[in-house]
Amino acid sequence: MIRFSNVSKAYHGATQPALQGLNFHLPVGSMTYLVGHSGAGKSTLLKLIMGMEKANAGNIWFNGHDITRLSKYEIPFLRRQIGMVHQDYRLLTDRSVAENVALPLIIAGMNPKEAHTRALVALDRVGLRSKANYMPPQISGGEQQRVDIARAIVHKPQLLLADEPTGNLDPANSNEIMKILDQVNKQGTTVLVVTHNMEIVQQMKKRTITMSEGKIISDLEKGGYFYED
Repeated sequence: MIRFSNVSKAYHGATQPALQGLNFHLPVGSMTYLVGHSGAGKSTLLKLIMGMEKANAGNIWFNGHDITRLSKYEIPFLRRQIGMVHQDYRLLTDRSVAENVALPLIIAGMNPKEAHTRALVALDRVGLRSKANYMPPQISGGEQQRVDIARAIVHKPQLLLADEPTGNLDPANSNEIMKILDQVNKQGTTVLVVTHNMEIVQQMKKRTITMSEGKIISDLEKGGYFYED
């Protein structure tokens, strides 16, 4: 699915590289947690996968294609194979829940009626079909995060990236979100979750990659929150 081969990234003017010689592989159908202190390089790694940033060295393989060599015209085709879950939901407050979920499909050219039907199916997967006609301000933060997940999976991506999906949620809602992501994974989608939530990482017992100062310092198959002092 995704393979990083000696990938490095440095930003202009920075005192040290954001990423240094990363090597790892996410197999098809896997679920992995990516952890590390702020500034460890986690967000940069996600941006490289999404094609939002370019690596300075190395190769990133997505389904056998080196995405470091994609032109700006090819990037949208890459992103259609990836879903993105955000910490801050990023829902349009002047559109209904269903309209928010359907929007990526409509932008991609799908008939609005078909997009709406697909949106309802996605909302059903996160347990929110009954809130399809609500406006985002009318639902809770936990429900808004579930809408964001529905929007991320509505186009049936091969890879789902979740960037601190429980960062603004209480423990009960955090557990609910992680159960939904786990279910998405069990239905065949490869999932990569960036999180600071130590309890969830320990509880879920999935493969956990720990980063520090742009490097991978631990890669544990059965989970675990590892930091160097």
